[in-house]
Formats: sequence, structure tokens, C-alpha cells
Amino acid sequence: MGAPRRTAPAIRLFCLPYAGGAASAYAQWPGPFAGDVEICPIELPGRQTRWHDPAFTRIEPLIDALATAIAGELDVPYALFGHSMGSLLAFELARALRRRGFGEPRALFVSGGPAPQLRREQSWVHDQPDQIVVAKLRSLGGLPEEVLAQPELLELLMPTIRADFSVCETYEYRPEPPLTCLIVAFAGTEDRDVPPARMAPWREQTSGVCVQHVLPGDHFFLRSSQAELLDIVRPALMT
Repeated sequence: MGAPRRTAPAIRLFCLPYAGGAASAYAQWPGPFAGDVEICPIELPGRQTRWHDPAFTRIEPLIDALATAIAGELDVPYALFGHSMGSLLAFELARALRRRGFGEPRALFVSGGPAPQLRREQSWVHDQPDQIVVAKLRSLGGLPEEVLAQPELLELLMPTIRADFSVCETYEYRPEPPLTCLIVAFAGTEDRDVPPARMAPWREQTSGVCVQHVLPGDHFFLRSSQAELLDIVRPALMT
């Protein structure tokens, strides 16, 4: 346990990872923020500190578990950020919390994840042979090449990676009234998997303001353009 907080933050930003990713993807984020913003990376089951917990393969029970887990942390305004798979989780988590009566996030940040109402363009990989899953990971750039080159480590990671792909690939969008909060959508200039055109329809998911930013990089511009991205997130949180 860390040291207890002396005062409540002005806002909490919950950060959700990409497929195969962990809370450590956001390890460097607290530094650039002032003390009134608390960065809360969410560790999903099946990775790092939750290695022995089985990963979810469907989005509904995962969202239910997430909403229950953070309910006690909503004593101050909150926001949600998600990259790739995390953007879908952040969106559905915002809707689940609204249904539970907690109110909407101050802002929903969606990064490298297509608008949820769009028809899926790519074939499933979660139930395909390992070599196809690895080829997909390599094309996205989500795992370091040194991990992909270690069969024993990859074998350990594969169940969680498959589970994450299954969460995304079996997802079925269900219409609800649009959110009213600010949505900030991020895309990468060289992202062939989720080009900016597939981010633009996020505007349909809010009756409020939706802005889109296109940053340099491929699908993982989250890492390569981190400083530019955080320069946009910081002021948006405090509006």
C-alpha cells in the first residue's frame, strides 16, 4: 500500500490498456500532471500484478467488474482514457456507470480505437493458430520484438492476448442515448489498423463536444507521441 492521500484530487483519470497491455503502459503519466489530477491505471485480470486471475473473454462481465471495482473511487469528478481495446472499454464503462447512477465522466478520451457503432472490417484472430495471432501482434507493434522472439514467454502471454482479442471481436454494439460529456478522439497518422476516418464517427456518441486529434505515429502513437497527447489531455481534464 502506498502512503495515504492527504487531500482528495480534483479529478481522477482512469486509464484502460490495449489488448495484451497492462497498467504499466501508463507508468510515466503521473509525472506531467499536477497533484490535483490523480492518474489511476487499471490492471485487468491475466497480466502483471493480476497474473493468476483469468482474463475475461467477453465485454459484458468485464465492464460489470470494472464498474463495481471503481465505484468507491467516484467521490470526486472522474474521466476515462483508453487506447485501442481500452477505448472500447472506456466507452462501455462510461455507459455502465451512467446506468448505475454515478453520472458521466467529465471527459472520455478514446485513442486508436474505432467508433463502436462501426461495422468490424477485419477477420477474427482470437480463435486462429498462434502464428496468425503473432502476426497480428507484430503488425500492430503492441509487443516488443524481444517478447515475440521468446516462444516460452509468448506461450505464457497467449491466453490473455487471445482473451483480449475475443473481448473486442465478439463485441456487439447496442444503441443507447448518446453521452453528454466531452469526447476527445486520438488517431495516428500512420495507423493502418484504425485510420483517422474510423475515429471521426465517435462524434455520434455524444450530444456534447467531440474533438479529434491526429498525432504522428502508427497504432502505438500512444508511446511515440506521448508528450503531445498529454499536452492535449491535461487542459481537457480541467475544462
